[in-house]
Amino acid sequence: MSFGQGGPGWGPGGPSTPSTPDWAALAEETERARARRRRLLMIGGGAVATAVVAAIVATAVVSEDGSGARASDGPSATLPPSETLPADPEQPEPTFSSEPPPPPPPDPRDFLSDPEKDTAPLTADTLFPGASMTANGRKYAKGATASTKSCASGTQGALGPVLTRNGCRELIRVTYRRDGIAVTVGVAVFDSDEAAAKAKEQARPNVASLPGAGVPTFCRGVTCHTSANALGRYAYFTIAGYTDGRNVTTSDTVAPRAGRDAADFAFARILDRGREQAEASVAEDARG
Repeated sequence: MSFGQGGPGWGPGGPSTPSTPDWAALAEETERARARRRRLLMIGGGAVATAVVAAIVATAVVSEDGSGARASDGPSATLPPSETLPADPEQPEPTFSSEPPPPPPPDPRDFLSDPEKDTAPLTADTLFPGASMTANGRKYAKGATASTKSCASGTQGALGPVLTRNGCRELIRVTYRRDGIAVTVGVAVFDSDEAAAKAKEQARPNVASLPGAGVPTFCRGVTCHTSANALGRYAYFTIAGYTDGRNVTTSDTVAPRAGRDAADFAFARILDRGREQAEASVAEDARG
């Protein structure tokens, strides 16, 4: 048996069959229609509820004033009309001091380099006061002091001609001692920082050691540790060695350490001299 396009019971010239309603399909379509109506109702009701809540929130926000009152609190809770607000709220005016700022403190080196500014009293006691020196945590007892205008007389070796050639005005010496070591510091005073720098660069050993006041003769005819430096118009020299006449060897650390301590102390004392004069000039300007 062959079948045409419509299947059994249908075909060209085939017998006709009366139409019968599909009750199951109709019932299913009716249920789908009801479901669609329920969804539409739910969506519409939710939109209305959202609009109502938004209107309530907007009313509450607009009706709040700075004190936290709401529309339900009455007419006094509403914001003031915009025309009553100040157009330009007052701002605090900046304040400026009528006094000019204080000038920066003078550089102490300016005083140490200029003899017209560097006029404070200068002696062994003003430059190296007290009965001891403390440098880098170590304390040394003070020995003899000396000062001379004939700078070469306080030197040994080739340093004398160097000081004379560069115009040394005065040589101040002081000795310190500690644990069998003695060190003499010599400070040579010049008319300018250029002259002091030249003396430092040209220096050859060295300042003469200064015994006395409990310190025996040292660093005469033996090897000792020496140094030279300059600050402003001052050149300063050290010579350090053993009081029992031993040589300072290249592997020695004790005598060189004493020489460094004395050099650091001399630098600090000269710088203090410049600082004290700079501070005095500021105080004098303030009084004037």
